[in-house]
Amino acid sequence: MALAESIEYDKIEVVGIYKAVQVRKKNLIKKDGVEIASNFERYVLQAGTLKGGFKEDGTTPADDADDFVDNPLDKEPDGVTAIPDEVKNVCNVVWTTDIKTAYKAFLIAQKSI
Repeated sequence: MALAESIEYDKIEVVGIYKAVQVRKKNLIKKDGVEIASNFERYVLQAGTLKGGFKEDGTTPADDADDFVDNPLDKEPDGVTAIPDEVKNVCNVVWTTDIKTAYKAFLIAQKSI
């Protein structure tokens, strides 16, 4: 009676005009090779974010606040688990320079709302 735990990334979807990458992760428990339990987790990755930050006065945006910072694709949102290569590969294909430029413009426009 051997129990085994594993993770499968069973859905990687690209959605929206800024190519957000949605990932579904299936956590499996098997007994003697037969699945006895599972659950799902989901997370979404964006191409990057704005640097943000303020000058010393604490209210004036920093000169580089609107600089775009690429998503480093190193950790899942839990901050611990490494992003698998298959997810990284999808991100690297769909997050072109044009997509990143458009997404940066969108983020800057959202700041003024």
